[in-house]
Amino acid sequence: MHSFTVEGAWSVAFRIICAAILIFLIVPILIIVPLSFNAEPYFTFTSGMLHFHSEAFSTRWYEAFVSDAGWMVAVHNSFFVGILSTLLATALGTLAALGLNKPLPMRNLIVSLLLAPMIVPIVVLATGTYFVFAKVGLVDSYLGLVLAHSTLGLPFVVVTVLASLSNFDQGLVRAGLISGAHPTMVFRRVTLPLIAPGVLSGAALAFVTSFDEAVITLFLSPSPAYYTVPRKMWSGLREQISPTILAVATTWIVLSLVLMILMGVLRRQSAKRSAKPVD
Repeated sequence: MHSFTVEGAWSVAFRIICAAILIFLIVPILIIVPLSFNAEPYFTFTSGMLHFHSEAFSTRWYEAFVSDAGWMVAVHNSFFVGILSTLLATALGTLAALGLNKPLPMRNLIVSLLLAPMIVPIVVLATGTYFVFAKVGLVDSYLGLVLAHSTLGLPFVVVTVLASLSNFDQGLVRAGLISGAHPTMVFRRVTLPLIAPGVLSGAALAFVTSFDEAVITLFLSPSPAYYTVPRKMWSGLREQISPTILAVATTWIVLSLVLMILMGVLRRQSAKRSAKPVD
């Protein structure tokens, strides 16, 4: 009886601690959403909002967001750079993971170097990238942003594809090669379909990384023509504080949630494929 009581008390305390941690993590994000519908140009809850008066809420800041040419350029740049850098990071990261899945001299050192962008402080990485790119004329250009963001996304692709390959049956590849298939066909027909959830999950992480990146873009894009959304939000906070930023942030939160759901679906598919016995 005593053991049951202690166990029950700990279960309740554990749930309370988990709920408190969850609230601590989510509240700073969710607080932005209702503020983005504030009819007044304030960053705080008005009396009307607290009493749920309909006139206290408005979509004016969302209308200002979509009608502002500068924000639309930033949205275009975010998607353009994000998609290109994701494609590049996914291709290079998948090739790197396939190579690292085989016996290789200094494999651990190579893995550490590939994962370095995840560990090195982003300011240090941005400073080094700026000095290198400035010497070859890649500052204030789409190519520079794509290459820099690819560097940030590549480690996520390497990690997720390596995880998929850890459960991959190499006997399938050997069977395909013994049957006379070209290695390219074996990869396209056998390897890639089986590791596809890992590849897509890594690609989604690479896209989110590029989508939310601000520090490197701050160094590489001094011109507004190359601003991404996080870069423009930073400039807006410094130069002209407008609740439009709250509408943009809410839109970005929704997009991030969609990507998180997508990654969850891909992860479940990957787990199912790993658990499915090979005929």
